[in-house]
Amino acid sequence: MNATVECYAGAGYPERPRALLMDGERFGVVQVEHRARTPRGVHFRVRLDDGRRFLLRYHEAQDAWRVRELGAR
Repeated sequence: MNATVECYAGAGYPERPRALLMDGERFGVVQVEHRARTPRGVHFRVRLDDGRRFLLRYHEAQDAWRVRELGAR
């Protein structure tokens, strides 16, 4: 999926996703349901302001995000 992840970067990047930019629209992250760190990077399961849920994976070595829609809750 072609999307841009907007993140808060406090002590380190990425600390918390704030929004997804898709198809010229900005969707705010209203809830981070789960956060995990793996050897490859950080993963977030989030819920957007329109009710959809996404899995966001940040791969540190590639400095790249992978975004996958999980559907509505």
